[in-house]
Amino acid sequence: MSSPTFDQQAVPSQWTHRHLLDLERLTPDEIRLLLDTATLFKEATGGCRRKLAVLTGTTVVTLFFENSTRTKTSFALAARRLGADVVDFSASSSSLSKGESFIDTARNLEAMGIDAVVVRHGTPGTPHLLAQHLSVGVINAGDGPHEHPTQGLLDIFSIRERLGDLQGVTVGLVGDIAHSRTARSNLWGLVKLGARVIVCGPPTLVSDRWRELGVEVSHDLDAIVPRCDVLNLLRIQFERQNTRPFPSVREYAHLYAMTRERLKRAKKDLLILAPGPINRGVEVSAEVADCPQSLILDQVANGLAVRMGVLWLTCGPRAADAVPAAIPTRGGF
Repeated sequence: MSSPTFDQQAVPSQWTHRHLLDLERLTPDEIRLLLDTATLFKEATGGCRRKLAVLTGTTVVTLFFENSTRTKTSFALAARRLGADVVDFSASSSSLSKGESFIDTARNLEAMGIDAVVVRHGTPGTPHLLAQHLSVGVINAGDGPHEHPTQGLLDIFSIRERLGDLQGVTVGLVGDIAHSRTARSNLWGLVKLGARVIVCGPPTLVSDRWRELGVEVSHDLDAIVPRCDVLNLLRIQFERQNTRPFPSVREYAHLYAMTRERLKRAKKDLLILAPGPINRGVEVSAEVADCPQSLILDQVANGLAVRMGVLWLTCGPRAADAVPAAIPTRGGF
C-alpha cells in the first residue's frame, strides 16, 4: 500500500491566526477554510486511518484540567497521525500543586521548545489568557461553559459532509443550552454559514435572550421536530449547575428526549447528532442513537479530521507567519 500524500499548497493561505480560541471571532470564510482543510486531511489519510508525517519535529502539549475522553484522545491521535510528538500534562502531579501559577507553568512548558498547547479548563477565558502570554499556538479544547470550537467545527463538518451547503438548513440545538460550550460554538458557526438555528429546552435552560443572536427559541420539542433538517442533542450538564433546572430526569426525558415516536414525525432524512457522552434514555433513546440517521460515531471520526486541520493551521509551516489577533473582552449568555 502506498503512503498517503498531502499537497501542502492545496491548503489556502488565508489563515492569519496563531491560535484557535473560539468561533465567535472568526469570519465565515475562516470557518470554511477550517472545514475545507479538515476535508483535505480526511481524504489524504484514508478517512483519518493512516499517518501523514507533515508535522514531524513538532511537539503538542495537551493541558487538560477537566476530565475528557473523546477530545483529549482525538487531539492526541490527530497530532500523532500528522507525525507530531504529544506530551500529556498532568495538573495533579505538576508544580501547580506546589503553588506555581498557571501562567508560569505554561511558560516553562513553552521554554522547553513546544509548538502548541491544547488546553481545557473549567474557567471561561483561560485559553484567551494563555494566548496573551505565550508565543506558541493555543487551541481551546473547552473553557467552562464558554466555547468548544473544535466540537462545533466537527459537528458542522458532519452536517456539511451529508448536506453540502448549510445555507437555509434548519438545525435544532436541544438540551442544556445555558451551560453548553458546544451549543455556543455550534451557534456561532452555523449562523455564520447561513443555517437557521432553533435552541430548544426547558425555560430554565433556554433563555429568551438567545434571540438577540439571531436564533429562534422554543420550549416545545414536538413543535420543532417536523421543521428540522438536523437535531443536535446536548447533554444535561449537571456538574455545572447549582440547582436542578427541572423536577426530574424522567420528566426531562418525557419532554425533550429524541425517541422513536418523535422520529416518526420528523423528516425522513433528519440527521441526528450528539456530541457525547450520550446518556441513553435521557437526551436520546437507544433506538434513535443507533438509527441510520444517527451521525454520532461519524462525529467522533470527523473530530480527527477537524483537529488535524486545526493543528496544521496553528503549528504547521505557515503558522509562524500568522498574525496573533487582539483578544477583546466580551460578555456572554
